[in-house]
Amino acid sequence: MADADAELGRKIAFHRSRRGLSQRELAPLISRSEAWLSQVERGVRPAKSLDVLERIAAVLEVPLAELAPSAPTAAAQVRPAHATPLRLLLSANFALRAVLGRPPEPDLEALRADADRVWDLAHESRYEELVELLETLLPRLEAAAGGNESPEVFALLARSYHACAAALAKLQQFDAAWVAADRAISDAGRTGDPLLMAEGAFRLTLVFQGAQQLDQAEHTATTASVALEGLVEQGLPEALSVYGALTLQLAVVAARTERAEEAWRKLDRAREIATQLSEDRNDYHTEFGPTNVALHEVAVAVDLGDAGEAIRRAATIDASALSAERRGRLLIDVARAWTQRRNVERALAFLEDAEMVAPEQVYNHRFVHTMVRDLARMNRNIPPALAEFALRAGVAIGDE
Repeated sequence: MADADAELGRKIAFHRSRRGLSQRELAPLISRSEAWLSQVERGVRPAKSLDVLERIAAVLEVPLAELAPSAPTAAAQVRPAHATPLRLLLSANFALRAVLGRPPEPDLEALRADADRVWDLAHESRYEELVELLETLLPRLEAAAGGNESPEVFALLARSYHACAAALAKLQQFDAAWVAADRAISDAGRTGDPLLMAEGAFRLTLVFQGAQQLDQAEHTATTASVALEGLVEQGLPEALSVYGALTLQLAVVAARTERAEEAWRKLDRAREIATQLSEDRNDYHTEFGPTNVALHEVAVAVDLGDAGEAIRRAATIDASALSAERRGRLLIDVARAWTQRRNVERALAFLEDAEMVAPEQVYNHRFVHTMVRDLARMNRNIPPALAEFALRAGVAIGDE
């Protein structure tokens, strides 16, 4: 038992008692189990994640520095450069301008091509190019929607707002991502395509997950899954893909709320759906299939704190056919596993591999920033390679 872990445990127990909370009452407020909290307070389990410490500090109403003196001082959140133009897009009145003006006849072929390109860029985590294209595409689509009631135009608009929501979530702009996802669902409702609406629920689930609003993520995914059950029973491949993707997100939510049995049960269900499909697909940009299930098995193992299981499962996966976004996320999850094992060299190696695959995704990922800070705290002298990576990712670690 490390002295630092024991000291942290005593601090948490002291402030919990001061607030008049039992372990049973505090645990759900920080999205952890009572057993986990008991182990931390007794000093037999470390609590190194900055995200978790921030939640504990917020609930117990103490400064983060009280629990983690080496943690960086909370600073104003710097908005990523690519986020501002996307937020401005959502604030513009393109639809009003289209209704009051005389929009030109839409070039559907060009709109289709650009909507496809938007998702190519989203899957490749190329946010700068994605933002530039959305800045021109969304106004043209809103103008086209104001001039006719074609279901195809609203489908293109919904798909583009889905991509916008995905990008904003990756950039940690969850309030704006929620707005984009809600607009996508509304536009999808005018197409008569229930699966396009369900994709909106999938995007919204990811937004809520990123914002750590796990109860809303679970509710959104559950209600959408229940609504799709009839189409799933018919064996429609596209419905199976969306349903499977929602099931994977329910597994992640269960893992992050310390419900291990339910998490693996959801993964078993997702694997059944993937076996029924028998191939990796990308219906409604969900990239669902056997490989994506395997990727989520790694993520769930990491979220449950089973680093060995995550590393073992990751070694069996061939993700070469998946998008850069999905491959990058797998590498990030493996880095998380090695971080849990306090192996700085291996964790950094996987972060650097992820950086080569999807640099913008890595630089903007909350887990990556948390990992880099955790890795820095593991060494009295920060390794030069870690310091260089932190600089590229925009993570301040110099004072830790």
